[in-house]
Amino acid sequence: MMPLFKRTSKLKRSYDEKLVELISRQRNQFESYEKIKGMAVDDQPEWQAHYKLQKATYYYLFKEARIRKINGNI
Repeated sequence: MMPLFKRTSKLKRSYDEKLVELISRQRNQFESYEKIKGMAVDDQPEWQAHYKLQKATYYYLFKEARIRKINGNI
């Protein structure tokens, strides 16, 4: 029984690391969209949709990390 728990914790840890990496990439992408939004003169509907998608994805991943109780440099 004990090895099963160790394997599960290793698996959880590896997926948690992947989630932290994904959050980091998504945050960088979202921040770049925010910079562009600040410089844009007129907003186009297609661009606004991409911006909202980036924002929603970032906040969803952040919420998932909070649910999984991931501590780290997020």
